[in-house]
Amino acid sequence: MRLLPLALAATLALAPLAPRPAAAQSSSASAAPIPQAAQSILPPTCPAAKASTRLSAPLARTAARLRAGQPITIVAIGSSSTAGAGATSASASYPSRLQAALRERFPGADITVLNRGVNGQDAPEMLARFDADVAAAKPTLVIWQAGVNALFRADGLATAGPELRQAITRIRALDADLVLVDPQYSPRVIADADTGAMIRLIDAVASEEGVDVYHRYALMRDWHEAGRMPFESFLAKDSFHMNDWGYDCFARDLGRSMAANIDAQQRAADLTPSASRSSAKPSAFPAKNPSAPVSATP
Repeated sequence: MRLLPLALAATLALAPLAPRPAAAQSSSASAAPIPQAAQSILPPTCPAAKASTRLSAPLARTAARLRAGQPITIVAIGSSSTAGAGATSASASYPSRLQAALRERFPGADITVLNRGVNGQDAPEMLARFDADVAAAKPTLVIWQAGVNALFRADGLATAGPELRQAITRIRALDADLVLVDPQYSPRVIADADTGAMIRLIDAVASEEGVDVYHRYALMRDWHEAGRMPFESFLAKDSFHMNDWGYDCFARDLGRSMAANIDAQQRAADLTPSASRSSAKPSAFPAKNPSAPVSATP
C-alpha cells in the first residue's frame, strides 16, 4: 500500500490484502415480498437493534419534499451488496426492501429507490458512472455504500478518504441528501486488519463534511455477538454477502433510522412559524464540523 498522510497514519494501520469478493448482478427491480421458499430458512423476525444506527445529520431535502407531497427519488449506489449478491431475487436486495419499508411507513408518498449497485466496484468506478447512474436521476437522497472493496485494493485505505470527499462534493452539487453506508460484518471483512481503520476513516470524513453514516457493520455485529446469531442466519453461502433475511432486516433498520430523522424535522417544522418556513431553504448538508468526535469503533 502507499503511505497514508501523516495525520491519518497515526490511527490507521496498514495490513495484508484479501482477495476481491465474488461478483453480483446489478438490479433495479421494484419491491416485492421475499419468496416463500427463502422465508422458511430465515429467523422469524428482525431483532431490535442494540447498536446505534441513528442518523443525526438532517435529511432536509427528503423531509421537505415529503411534507410538500412531492415525489422522492433515492439512488442507492454501491457494489455487490447493493446490487443484491446472495439474495434469491432482485426484489430481495436491500434497495428494493428499503423502498417497501419506506412506502409502508409513509403511505401515499411517491417514493422510489433506484438500485445502482454493480458487482465488484469501488469508489473510482462508482465516480466514473456518477453522472449517468446518480446525477441523471435527479435524486432527493443518495445512499453511498463505501469501503468494502477498497479493503481488497492495494491502495484502498490510502485513497478512500479523497474518493469519499469527491463523492460528497458531487452529491452536494446535486442539492441532494446523503447517507454513507459502511462495510458489512462478515468473516472475510472481520479478518482484514484494515477494517477498523476503514470504518474510522469513513466516520472521520463524514464528521468533517457534516454528513451521516449508517453503521451497517455495527448492526450486523450486534446480530452476531449480542443476538448470538450464527453467520449463516444472515449471510449467504459465500459467508460474505447477506441473504434475504439480512438484506430485509438491514433495509428495515435503515428505513426506521431515516423515518426517525424525517419525523424529527417534521415536528420541528410544525413548531416553526410559517413565515420562517417559507423563507428558509432547506440545506441538504449541515455545516462542516471538523471538531466533531469520531463515533464508531469496530
